[in-house]
Amino acid sequence: MTAPLSDVVDDPDSGGGQGAATAELTRDEPAQETPIEPGPLAEVDKEQRGDWTREAVVYQIYPRSFADANGDGIGDLAGAIPRLAAIAELGVDAIWLSPFYPSPQADGGYDVADYRDVDPIFGTVDDFDELLRTAHELGLRVIIDLVPNHSSDAHPWFPAAVAGGPGSPERARYIFRDGKGATGDEPPNNWPSVFGGSAWTRTTDADGIPGQWYLHFFDSRQPDFNWENPQVRAEFLDVLKFWLDRGVDGFRVDVANSLIKAAGLPDTPDPAHDAGAMGAVTGADPADQLPVSDRKARAVSSPMFDQDGVHEIYRSWRALLNTYSPPRLLVAEAWVQPPARLARYVRPDEMHQAFNFDFLQTPWHAGRARQIITETKAANDAVGAPTTWVLSNHDVVRHASRLGLPGLLGRPSGIGPRDQQPDAVLGLARARALTLTMLALPGSAYLYQGEELGLPEHTMLPDHSREDPSFFRTRGVELGRDGCRVPLPWEADKPGLGFSPTGQTWLPQPESFAGLARDRQHGVPDSTLEMYRAALRLRREYEVADSSLTWLESANDDILAFRNGFLMVLSNMGSEPTELPEGGVVLASGDMPDAGMLPPNTTAWIV
Repeated sequence: MTAPLSDVVDDPDSGGGQGAATAELTRDEPAQETPIEPGPLAEVDKEQRGDWTREAVVYQIYPRSFADANGDGIGDLAGAIPRLAAIAELGVDAIWLSPFYPSPQADGGYDVADYRDVDPIFGTVDDFDELLRTAHELGLRVIIDLVPNHSSDAHPWFPAAVAGGPGSPERARYIFRDGKGATGDEPPNNWPSVFGGSAWTRTTDADGIPGQWYLHFFDSRQPDFNWENPQVRAEFLDVLKFWLDRGVDGFRVDVANSLIKAAGLPDTPDPAHDAGAMGAVTGADPADQLPVSDRKARAVSSPMFDQDGVHEIYRSWRALLNTYSPPRLLVAEAWVQPPARLARYVRPDEMHQAFNFDFLQTPWHAGRARQIITETKAANDAVGAPTTWVLSNHDVVRHASRLGLPGLLGRPSGIGPRDQQPDAVLGLARARALTLTMLALPGSAYLYQGEELGLPEHTMLPDHSREDPSFFRTRGVELGRDGCRVPLPWEADKPGLGFSPTGQTWLPQPESFAGLARDRQHGVPDSTLEMYRAALRLRREYEVADSSLTWLESANDDILAFRNGFLMVLSNMGSEPTELPEGGVVLASGDMPDAGMLPPNTTAWIV
């Protein structure tokens, strides 16, 4: 048993936010646990809860894996529509849809062939309109993915660029360059693809002779646009307007830090680091184990990413969104260091939000977690922006498995049958605890489909089932992201666990999913689903999103402790129970068998 939490001091250097105050964390008598009974959501007028662009909890839907209506094993919009009621019941404010545009599906839809339509595998534009209408009736706003860095090679512009030849207006929409060497058979520079190999692929001219090279930060079937070209800028403003006029509420901008490349396309001094800069598929970077402040040295301006010219683009987008009412949202996916550089994306005339990937990579360590929260929140506070918290998405190992791995690992690029397996029980306990910590922080939060069920990564996927291009481009060195994209379990006793009426699933579901299906958890007080529902309800009731964070001190370095408005939040990241301060526990992430004690790997909300 550790020493009791006490002797709180006001720490002006703690980064506690606006007006960190002295708080008592003493214990005169055992705290009484007040269980949260599952029940209907409180009636709340969402328009009166403040600015949704600063406070919303957003639920990510990866359409291929959410729900399948036609039985082909691939999720679709028609399947998603009747399932939206369950997401509204969860208590979130909005949904974010990963790409549903026409695409050859070389990269799970992030290779877009037409930005103004719906791929037939997902349905039709009429299906999208019905989904949008249904979501709005349920009180859910709808954010859609926008992929501006690159298109599919099946986009009409790219064949025209290849046919147009060097110097043509069509080719100027993408980034083509002559190769190095006497015959041009070497890539124009040393830039690596995030998915492995070179970021350059050579074309073949109509006469069969090798021609220029084109740039692709990702797969060779995803050529990068040339954002110095006015036609590209005008095209995307029109794409934004097309969907805004249909009624969408915002956009998640894919790899928002990559649109502008350094003038002259110089070699990068650190190809290995730039290959992993997006954080989606790379293995654990030793630098990720350093304190945030020590990682700033790794954030030397790369010619590939985070060029200053990108901000002019987002100012023009924000100006367009500002002409619509009610407010529409821009959120950046930008793997940028240090936090002060990332905060540039959320200045008042640019994006509203940017994902906090430092927090996503938080290891199970109270000191590191506090430092990351402090530094990222301070950077955003400096520009008047909210901090946007996230723990899982379609590009990373699910946090219920990631937190079950040993040591201070970074972000593994998938987990396979031959890898060390996560401790499932420990991982889920820590995932629940860290989720409660996240949902008690001021700002906005994003949830990835299935995390409310405690879904783990599928770590036993056979190689023949994998579809992620990074797996093939690296010849299996990078397992990729398929393990976090497995179709959801809705009903344990139905074919495909309720995902598809035929039982078909485009990726196989692990056996563990049956016991975690939504129907097995709904209404069960100790389930992960009901913990999420209770946390989201209390988050609203205690107005957590727009409260001020105050750090609380403890003699125990394994305790992460803070106050946010009316809530005191304690997370035990150590190996021994610790005493609770006085007050009532309104929600805990795990069992608390001893009154007045907080077990390891548990977070409690106290009032």
